[in-house]
Amino acid sequence: MEVPDRLSAGSDVVETVARPRDASRAPVLRRRAIRLKQRFLVGVLSVVSWLACRLPDRPLVALANVAGDAWYRADRNRAAQGRRNLRRVVEWLADKESGSEVARRAAGDPAVLERLVRAAFRHQARYYLEVARTPAVTGEFVRRRLVVETPEVVAEAFNGEGPVIFVGLHFGAIELPALFLADRVPVPPVAPMETIDNPPLQDYFVRTRGAVGVRIVGLREARRELLAALKRGESVGLVADRDLTGGGIDTDFFGAPAPLPAGPALLAMESGARVFVVSVRRGRHGKYFGRLERVPVPRGPGNARRRDRVTGFLAAEADAFERGISVAPEQWWGAFFPVWPDLESRAA
Repeated sequence: MEVPDRLSAGSDVVETVARPRDASRAPVLRRRAIRLKQRFLVGVLSVVSWLACRLPDRPLVALANVAGDAWYRADRNRAAQGRRNLRRVVEWLADKESGSEVARRAAGDPAVLERLVRAAFRHQARYYLEVARTPAVTGEFVRRRLVVETPEVVAEAFNGEGPVIFVGLHFGAIELPALFLADRVPVPPVAPMETIDNPPLQDYFVRTRGAVGVRIVGLREARRELLAALKRGESVGLVADRDLTGGGIDTDFFGAPAPLPAGPALLAMESGARVFVVSVRRGRHGKYFGRLERVPVPRGPGNARRRDRVTGFLAAEADAFERGISVAPEQWWGAFFPVWPDLESRAA
């Protein structure tokens, strides 16, 4: 009888010891699996990028459009988000009798609005294609494909009168303005990038964008790095149509308050740099159309008027955003994210 008792006791001990070991190994195994998955994703992206840099435009654009259509059908929540935001845009355009005829008709025709939403999915898919093709984009490519609609403003921006802050938005070909800037300045411009929850993929983006002449910094150190670059006389670029940190200031945007990040205003006031809003939309046959618009920076003494100066700047910046988006609202894929708090509270 003693042998079974000892075995039983021994088994209990072994089981008791083994369980913590297995439990302690589980998180390690999960982390390894996540890392392997992340590296696999980057490997796939690298292969896709290699192919995208070598294949002709037409089949790749067609494939991106198919992917966008599939995304539209599969992601109902994203489609609902885009529908809410684009409806606000087209209703504002109709009220102002501005923008394209199609956009104004979408304000009163749900079928036309739905076509805009579907087109927005296609354009965001095109964005990912352009990211994959970034390593192949050269200065010659930009000069050949990009039609500058505001050449006099571009000349003003690059006239050598100090550093410049270029403010973009989630619209059209968001990568192209940075590549255009990198081709025009002697020192690589600095741009912040949101940290994504995939370190290998983050490294991939930093590496590929760095290869074409853009120095990427994280959001945490963005203010310090951007301000230091401006004080050295270097130009910087940032995207500012979304409040990522929660510290945005409500600004009238397409007729309703939307929190916009104060970063561009604060950088401009602290550095004295000039500010230009940039947007690049896609055209037909591989062409792109770029616009640059200067945003005035309110000046004033002391801190008493600091908030007034920031809000004044953001109002002018929002006006420039509106003019850029109005030309092709279906290319504003920022519409797939929360923009207006009142729309989000109604949808909740």
